[in-house]
Amino acid sequence: MDHDRIHSKKPTHDIERWSTGTIESVDRRNGHCVVTVGTDDRRTVELTVTFAIRDLFVSRLDIDEGESPVGEHVWYRKRGD
Repeated sequence: MDHDRIHSKKPTHDIERWSTGTIESVDRRNGHCVVTVGTDDRRTVELTVTFAIRDLFVSRLDIDEGESPVGEHVWYRKRGD
């Protein structure tokens, strides 16, 4: 399965290829993590990532241990974009 990309901090490379949004939900589906992101133009984008990537980007958010990442700002890139 191809996976999307997500960062909790502004990327330092190919910045024009990344989009920004706000996490609306983080769910589990078919053994993967699905992060729903609301975009600045009011669209919704579903990002499929591994649980290791979820753990990594959530650990880098400015939230307390165990706190939900919903509402946090992220940078993302859909596979193939």
